[in-house]
Amino acid sequence: MLFKEYPDIEKANQLVNSLRNIFTHVNDIKVGYTKLAHWHKEVEASGFKSFQTVANSISINYRSILNYFINRSTNASAESFNAKIKAFRAQFRGVRNTKFFLFRLTQLFA
Repeated sequence: MLFKEYPDIEKANQLVNSLRNIFTHVNDIKVGYTKLAHWHKEVEASGFKSFQTVANSISINYRSILNYFINRSTNASAESFNAKIKAFRAQFRGVRNTKFFLFRLTQLFA
């Protein structure tokens, strides 16, 4: 019923699902590259500015994004660790003694 009343929401939902399906079902880097290019064309045809921002980000970083299709690895663990370091640093309102800060990090997270 929602899609019937608002066809733009249906098109946006289709774009989201098609991008999700690329990363879920594709296991080959060449197929992933091709499908991402087709998705990019669909985004351009849709006229949604928010999707165009995502498509541009993918275009700029496509080499590192395509590495995901090789062995399905991401940098999520590194990003998570960086977030923990930032939270730890914010908890103490900055770092005055770098050596002690690194010592504390190794004691807590190593």
